[in-house]
Amino acid sequence: MISINNLQFSYGSSPVLKNITMKLEEGKIYGLLGENGVGKTTLLTLLCGLKKPQYGSIEIDGTDPYSRDPELYKELYYVPDEVMPLHQTALLFAKNTGVFWANFSLDLFKTIMKEMEVSLDQRMDAMSAGQLKKTYLSFAIACKPRYIFMDEPTNGLDIPSKSQFRAAITKYTSEDSTIIISTHQVRDLENIIDPIIILDKQDVLVNASLEKIASKLTFDYGTTLHPESLYSEQLPGGFIQVLPNTDGEETKVNIEALFNAVHKHKDLIKNLLNQ
Repeated sequence: MISINNLQFSYGSSPVLKNITMKLEEGKIYGLLGENGVGKTTLLTLLCGLKKPQYGSIEIDGTDPYSRDPELYKELYYVPDEVMPLHQTALLFAKNTGVFWANFSLDLFKTIMKEMEVSLDQRMDAMSAGQLKKTYLSFAIACKPRYIFMDEPTNGLDIPSKSQFRAAITKYTSEDSTIIISTHQVRDLENIIDPIIILDKQDVLVNASLEKIASKLTFDYGTTLHPESLYSEQLPGGFIQVLPNTDGEETKVNIEALFNAVHKHKDLIKNLLNQ
């Protein structure tokens, strides 16, 4: 369980996160969304202990990640957006580094790398950006941690690689893992992320499951514009619209349309989802 209470963090005189409070449950793959500059990467680096909260607290299973407790770090892995091209092969990297994670499986790393179509014997500093990213993603999953934090994991991946990544996440991570994926590439991940977190400048606008969102909002694909729609966008042959759910009938959540609706009606949707 991750507990965040009244978290605040600033860069100099510029506040980024303010009064952030939420709980993140095990067995979920959270999608962390937000505009540029709202603190998504900052939140991930605070969660993995690379930064210290200036006010408030973060606890992961009752432990402050900034305490650098080795027992917690054995169960935690962070994949940043930009990963380091090391002067060694992927296999040697995994053998040398995997010992720091209690549940690391070299066999699983080899399996995922094969499915990701990346050579174990290639030097990491000779890989393409996509191959390097897939190596780190494979390693993160092979560590089998209880907590995985990923910042824009599909950046640099081609279309087949994105599919391979989704398959690896759903196939090889534990059912009790807590995974947080920060992304702008919503369509790459919309079939695996649930719940959805939407950060605003110094606020959490949404922290809700797709089931909860569908119970409060209707996502309409049709040819008629509804005057009560909170957001509408023209598509070939019609519109995607987001409306309050007044009849209790659930529709498939369109995460991109949800994000745009929240951006236009922050307080309204925040209050609706907190009911």
